[in-house]
Amino acid sequence: MVYHHVYWNFIATLTEEEKIAAGQKITGNLNSLKGVVPGLIDLEVIVNKNPASNRAIALISKFESQEALDGYQIHPKHLEAASYVRSVTCDRICFDY
Repeated sequence: MVYHHVYWNFIATLTEEEKIAAGQKITGNLNSLKGVVPGLIDLEVIVNKNPASNRAIALISKFESQEALDGYQIHPKHLEAASYVRSVTCDRICFDY
């Protein structure tokens, strides 16, 4: 079992309305990977509404193995979702264990 956590902030140029829309789109794009990416057991996207936090959005996911996580990283649907995420976020932190 491998856990993959990723945390981001939205880019500073987004308005509050754009951040809300981006959070919804990120959530939908990443949730669409469930049942599509082999070895992906679970995935949750959290848009943080707590101003005391230092990250705005989180991805918490679980994979069958390191090989499954490696496959996820290059899966076409993940690459598509990740492209959008990169366009609206910054300050990425990743923690795999």
